[in-house]
Amino acid sequence: MVIKKDCSKGQAVSLLKQVTEKEQKKLKSGFVTLIGRPNSGKSTLLNNLLGEKVSIVSNKPQTTRNKILGICTRKEGQIVFIDTPGIHKPGYELNRRMMQAVHDSLEDVNLILVLVDATTRFGNGDRFVLDLIKEREMDIILLLNKIDLLNKVKLLPLIDFYSKQYDFIDIIPISGLKGDNCSLLLKRIFNNIPDGNYFFSESQYTDCPERFLTAEMVREKVLHYTRKEIPYSSIVTVNRFEEDKDPVVHIYCDIFVEKESQKKILIGANGKKIKTIGIDSRIEIEKLLGKKIYLNLFVRVKPKWRNDPKLLDQLLSPYR
Repeated sequence: MVIKKDCSKGQAVSLLKQVTEKEQKKLKSGFVTLIGRPNSGKSTLLNNLLGEKVSIVSNKPQTTRNKILGICTRKEGQIVFIDTPGIHKPGYELNRRMMQAVHDSLEDVNLILVLVDATTRFGNGDRFVLDLIKEREMDIILLLNKIDLLNKVKLLPLIDFYSKQYDFIDIIPISGLKGDNCSLLLKRIFNNIPDGNYFFSESQYTDCPERFLTAEMVREKVLHYTRKEIPYSSIVTVNRFEEDKDPVVHIYCDIFVEKESQKKILIGANGKKIKTIGIDSRIEIEKLLGKKIYLNLFVRVKPKWRNDPKLLDQLLSPYR
């Protein structure tokens, strides 16, 4: 709409208001859940789409333990992504809560994205995911992830196979790591969410507090530098976050494990391993906060914490 030079001030204000209202109606906004098996690449994709790191990434299964919101704002509108734990059959109370987080994330959303690792054979875990979504009468887009690692001659047969498993509204081959087809994915998402204004401010990319993100960044380094049972039997909490003493932020974290033997492994000979974890964590946290930090890590033993409901109430909330 063009405002003519000879129109009155009142007419101009009225016309501008009409233009603004019309533009607002064109905005799209909605909630979109990402689900899939462990290590299907949900967190890597989310970080790529946002251009910010909100979900930690590792090659260990069950890295994500919480629902994590990632907010993607574009000129078309705003997509609120919900990253979820990998779908698996639970053993501990911790895992049952992780699966409950998945189920909760499927409620009251506008669209579901199912991620599949295109480089792995279809198996029982994939069938478990498909059985879960078949319970929902919702719009679902299938994402064949990690196509940068896939022999391209296998792609069309894979699309054909999955198209027969469920009536997806779209099947998109992507690489969450390299960004292949991520722009196309965003376009398809905006085409399938309703009109609406922003839920969050344009500058916000997550609703998770800095304390939670800090703890997760330390846990990411624990996952990176440990093997066997330690990645699954450890959790990190921030017990002190002091910003008001001097320009350096003082952060004190507890790393809980279940056994004394795990504590010794995590600390390492002469404290070498925990020192390395601390150095690498500090670099990541300083990027997050934009400030220098002093980071102190304590390793503590909490036997059977993965099956302790009261302790899990304290440890698992992103808003603790």
